[in-house]
Amino acid sequence: MRCVRRVMLLLSCLALLPGFVVPAERCQRLSATGNPEYPPYLWRDPANPQQLIGANADLVKHLAERLGLEIDVVYGGPWSRAQEEVRTGRIDLLAGYFITDAREQQMDFVLPPFLHTPSVVWVRREGTFDYRRWADLRGRKGGTLVNNSHGQQFDDYARQYLTLEAVPTARQAFEKLVHKRSDYVVYEQYPGMALARTLGIEGELLVLQPPVSSEGLYLAMSRASPCNQPALIEALTREMKAVTAGALPDQLLKQNLQRRQE
Repeated sequence: MRCVRRVMLLLSCLALLPGFVVPAERCQRLSATGNPEYPPYLWRDPANPQQLIGANADLVKHLAERLGLEIDVVYGGPWSRAQEEVRTGRIDLLAGYFITDAREQQMDFVLPPFLHTPSVVWVRREGTFDYRRWADLRGRKGGTLVNNSHGQQFDDYARQYLTLEAVPTARQAFEKLVHKRSDYVVYEQYPGMALARTLGIEGELLVLQPPVSSEGLYLAMSRASPCNQPALIEALTREMKAVTAGALPDQLLKQNLQRRQE
């Protein structure tokens, strides 16, 4: 009995050491989260608000089934908090993340991206202005989300030249726009369309073209997750390549566009 206790104590100590390998059986069930205001990609399940549904969730669950895993796609709070939950390893995966230099320091991205999403400039219909390039946004007050990205190039440009106020939710950003507290909002096109419809303001807003960017959505695993092991990343990468070689991601997107409108 004493020997068993000593072995258990040794294993407990080893588990605290950097580089200790978590047994594979402890990583058969993982958790994922993402932006909960992101239909048709992700949104809270009306029947179970602690779960996220949408195209990204469906794709993650497909990957999990192919690998014999369970991945729960859970509500991790507003987008900024959800990212923090994954960064710290309390949740294992982000289901839909743009690559930036800073994010690559904290996450291992599963390549390739499973979908692409355009980020666009939203304006009030009566407050529209000439826009053809990023420079046309200079001198105007814009809105965005806390910790959101629209691709490394645009992020760098915005940081240097644009005035963007970051708020916790897309709802807040759109409400500030409608109440003339900002001139424009930079946000993804499909989620913005869904939100405007939900808020009953779609007739008050316009999308300016061209998009500021069109970025890939990636599955990303936290460097702090105990399940971040090379074998699992390799398996996810292998299956992601197989999935994106076919039509499934676009099919899931179309299905969830329809699902959101029902």
